[in-house]
Amino acid sequence: MPAKLLTDEDRPALRLERRLKHAPEKVWRAITDPAELAHWFPAKVDVELRDGGDIRFTFPGEDDSTTGRVVTVDPPREFTFVWNDDTLRWLISPDGDGSLLEFTHTFGRGDPAIAKLAAGRTAAGWDVCLEALDARLSGRDFEQPKDWHARMASYVDEFGLGHGEVLEDGTIRFRRDLVWKPVDEVRALLPDEPGWHVTQEPLEGTRVEFTEPAPDDVVAELARRHEQLDKLFAATHGVELPDWTPEHVETVKKQYAERPTQG
Repeated sequence: MPAKLLTDEDRPALRLERRLKHAPEKVWRAITDPAELAHWFPAKVDVELRDGGDIRFTFPGEDDSTTGRVVTVDPPREFTFVWNDDTLRWLISPDGDGSLLEFTHTFGRGDPAIAKLAAGRTAAGWDVCLEALDARLSGRDFEQPKDWHARMASYVDEFGLGHGEVLEDGTIRFRRDLVWKPVDEVRALLPDEPGWHVTQEPLEGTRVEFTEPAPDDVVAELARRHEQLDKLFAATHGVELPDWTPEHVETVKKQYAERPTQG
């Protein structure tokens, strides 16, 4: 089941569910025992498994760790912790002869609109983690996917994260998450025209923003720039997208004509 993008008290949140053919106690061990987490979680985890305990994450190739706080330890039902101001909640319930795992990632940092931009890559990442978790529980080998762009782009489209907006002063604006691509590499891919700005923040990753005064045909320009941003995102992953078909252009123009565009 694909991830869903929700809003939790004005904060963006991802919800993922998996039905697993394993008892809650086995699933609990897989999501709380560092020795098990090593097989499917993207970082090395050290945890004081108690309410209020520390939880530390060390990513491959990095010497420094980041520390979070355990909020709830209720075996084998709930494991919740805060990491970089984001809240990750794992709920396990019996489901026939197996379990239902419900996972929620609530983005807690900064401007909700900026935090939301990362939902596409984050959803794709959690999809892969949960696929690896299921493989570990079932005793199967798991191979990391090679085509991350397609996974992330699919969620960007599904969540509407690629759409531009028209601000109150009439400016067209697009903001797109570019994961952690080096700023210089992104700038080398940008068109030679004004309006493009690239930033990279320690916890948020790389982001590109494009602004321009709205022309007479705003809908056509929004669709044109949308395609341009899709191609830029793909290019940062070494993927060259074909031009949109005329039918797809018309579909996107219709979406812009029917949806509120003002930010």
